[in-house]
Amino acid sequence: MLEMWHSFTALPMWVKLWMMLILGPINMATLAYLDQPMGITIAALAWGGMLISVGILIRDRGFSKLVSGGHVLTWPPLVLLLIFARPDGSDSYGLFLTALLLVDAVSLIFDTNDLRLWFLNRRSS
Repeated sequence: MLEMWHSFTALPMWVKLWMMLILGPINMATLAYLDQPMGITIAALAWGGMLISVGILIRDRGFSKLVSGGHVLTWPPLVLLLIFARPDGSDSYGLFLTALLLVDAVSLIFDTNDLRLWFLNRRSS
């Protein structure tokens, strides 16, 4: 557990803030909308990416570029759903889905690059 903490504290400050104040909370908040149209599907995709990433984090005993793999597996379908098959719902749900879309799309830009770098590093070793 201490290794994971040291790994977290070694991340750049902006990454820690992004993860703790924006990325984690908005994806966790999908649970508040389970009763909304497609709420269960949206939460499953959001949480799926986080849970896979946490599994990798635990297995590797720290943050590596591979942690992004969980997001890259389940968040592209989530982003596509939010762009092309966005469900109707309350105004607050619509605003939430817009924020979730923007945050996860930005995250996927970084995650895709991190996973690419992980594969390149693995290939060269």
